[in-house]
Order: sequence, then C-alpha cells, then structure tokens
Amino acid sequence: MSIFYDQSNHIFHLQSYGMSYAIQVVKDKYLAHLYWGKRLRMGNLDYLLQFAERTSFCANPDPLDPSFSLDTLPQEYPGYGNSDFRVPAFQVQLGDGSTLVDFQYQSYRIFHGKPALEGLPSTYVENDEEATSLEIEFHDPVCGLALLLTYTIYESRNVLTRSARFINNGSDRPKILRALSMNIDFADADFDLLHLEGAWARERQLERRPLFTGSQSIESRRGSSSHQHNPFLALLRKETSEDYGDVFGFNLVYSGSFLGHVEVDQFKTARIAIGINPFDFSWLLEPGQSFQTPEVVMVYSSEGLGGMSRTYHQLYRTRLCRGLYRDQERPILINNWEATYFDFNADKIEKIAKTAGELGIELFVLDDGWFGKRNDDKNSLGDWFVNREKLPGGLEELIARVTRQGLQFGLWFEPEMISPDSELYRAHPDWCLHVEGRPSTLARTQLILD
Repeated sequence: MSIFYDQSNHIFHLQSYGMSYAIQVVKDKYLAHLYWGKRLRMGNLDYLLQFAERTSFCANPDPLDPSFSLDTLPQEYPGYGNSDFRVPAFQVQLGDGSTLVDFQYQSYRIFHGKPALEGLPSTYVENDEEATSLEIEFHDPVCGLALLLTYTIYESRNVLTRSARFINNGSDRPKILRALSMNIDFADADFDLLHLEGAWARERQLERRPLFTGSQSIESRRGSSSHQHNPFLALLRKETSEDYGDVFGFNLVYSGSFLGHVEVDQFKTARIAIGINPFDFSWLLEPGQSFQTPEVVMVYSSEGLGGMSRTYHQLYRTRLCRGLYRDQERPILINNWEATYFDFNADKIEKIAKTAGELGIELFVLDDGWFGKRNDDKNSLGDWFVNREKLPGGLEELIARVTRQGLQFGLWFEPEMISPDSELYRAHPDWCLHVEGRPSTLARTQLILD
C-alpha cells in the first residue's frame, strides 16, 4: 500500500518510488494541498501547512481565527462564492439561480488498483498491486450534491492521476458550468510555464515563459484538442534543463475542448488547473445522475524535461495504449494518397502494392476516393459504399490483388464527417452539427456529424 493516512492530523501521504504527494483535511471540511515533489520519509507532515493572518481584506470563514482564509489556503479542488476569490475548479448553478456550492469533507477510501472512468479513456493497471487509489467524498448539506475526488499513484512510476465526479443526491436539477479535472495551489510562483503550441503540420512546438502575476492559459474551443494547443502544461523551476531540475507535468486524457490555466495571486503563489473548457459548456445533472470529468495524468521529475518525457512515454505506451500492437511491432505500411490522390484504379493500386512488397513493406492502406462519387474533396463523405466506376470489382477483388503481393490490406475512412453533396446528407440533413434556421459552417467543404 503506497497511500498512508495520518488520522491524528488528517493527512494523506501518497508515495511512489521517488515521489510524494501530501494533502490534508483542514477544519474537518476543506482539502488542502501540502506537498508534491521528491519522496519524503514517513512522519508527521503537519508542519508543511502554516497559517498566518495576511491582510485585513482576506475573508475569514471563522471570525475567531483571523489566520484562516480560503483566499490563501492552498486547495485541491476549490469553488467560488465562499471567500476564495481565485479562479475556481468548479462552478454549479442551482435551481434558484445561485452558484454557491460548499463541498465539505465526508469520508475516504483507500484501495489497491485503479478504477476505470465510465465512458472515458484513462490509464490502467494490469495488476492491482501496480497502483493504489484514494477516493475522497464531499457533500453539500444544503443542495444534496456530492463530489468524489479520485487519486491513483503508481508504485514504480512517479505518476499520479486525478479526476472528479459530481453526484446529484438531491431533488434539485443543477447545471454544472465548470468542472475541471484537477487543481493544485503551489506555495510559490517561481516557475516557468511550458506548453506545446502549433498549427496544422506544425504541431507541438515548445514554448517556455516565466509565470507572472495574473492569469495565463492555453485552451481549445474547437471541439477537439486541436493542432493549436496540446492539452498539456508543465511547471519548471528556473534552472530546469533537459537533464536537471524539477518538472511538474499535467496532461489531460481528453480529445475535446479543454482549458489549462495558471493564476499567480497577490501573495505570489501559483494555482494550476486543467480540464474540460468551461466556454459554452453546461451539463444538466438530474436527480440520481452523476458527471465524470476526464483524467489528468500528473508526472513529477527531478531529472529535468527528459525524465518527465520518459515517464509519460513509458506509461502511455504500456498503460494507456491498448490492443494487439501495444506490445507487438507495427507493420511497415504504404499509403497511396500522395501517389494517386483521387485518381486511381485497381491496376494502379496493384502496381504500387507489388513494388511495395518487393521492398519489404507489410501493409497497404487505401486512402480517400474509394467510395460514393468521390473524385474530389467536395462530395460523398458519409456515402460509405464502393465507387464501382473506379473499382468495378469492388473492395473484395482489390483486397485479393493486394494480398497476393504479400501485403495486408487497410482502409481509410472518416466516419465523423459528412459532405453536403452526399446521399446521406440529402436523406438526413439534421444529422450534422447545426442550429436550426442558421447557416451551417463548413471547413474543407464538409460538416461534422452530430
């Protein structure tokens, strides 16, 4: 077991072979962040959180304790409206229009293994001894909402995963307006921010810049994580290089719109969070239903960016990827797109496959143009039936001709897209993403299926 609970101080200490992560329940209600970094010895970690009266303008939930303020408490999953004026991790609108939800600590559970996230991709374990998980439950006594924070730490990797789940145990019908997957409040802001910006065919360019007072963010509002920004952030100490220094990495396992932000407050502490983009987002949570956020994979490295990169690579290759080729060598393939574009027939494809087989290539993939009336990129997406003018013998004959050359056969298609000039669209124009009565927005002369 690599998660330990200090009952007398209400501290959870999560340990991997080279990393510690510590959190504490404060005043029997609030979950505070204590530490993340190199592995600490077991012992009393209560000294890591010190309270002191900062200014007369920091609100105090307890009037008898001016040293305690949620506006300065380093929190794990903060809300807004109960005196923390920094950017919140979540926001919920209740039936009366108010947006104040006050989650209070209820219970915890520690267990071997790692739970799957319903309906979402996530990292996994093949043996429960690989990881230990912690679930911490919070309730709002007024509205009946519950919050479940899940932490999993891998025994032999400096990796921690986090997610949040909202559960409606009440009779109200609240709307979730903001539901990020994690939040950490660091004790200082002496970091550089690293992220991966880019554009189509120029993805994942490194950009490193110092933190400053105020907010910095990366995001996508495109419905996908996008060429422009990868759902990844890292905080680096100033001296950190490829081979040396502390790195704290955050990667959201999610392919939709996302937000990652860092806020440096008046006391020069840094709050970092990442999750689903709250822009144009709302989720009606009916009584008895729950909402699960995507997983964030957090990596600590004391060996610079190289150490972080290797940890992510090894984890994702073996505990995020699935299927036959996770552990097998993938076949060497050739794709006909640049060779033919839309102008091909069975003879031309067989000739490519024959030459490819002679060169030791193992897999041929037939690209765009084999379906509908697809002789250019302006039509037929959604009409997934063979273009018999181009391939009169159909795919069956073409596959036989390719496999005779000793190659496997693969097929390209784009099931999420639809052309306005297609039989599918003419039959079901309401199947694309659209707003009734408004003109549709096209890109590459195509629409997106809903």
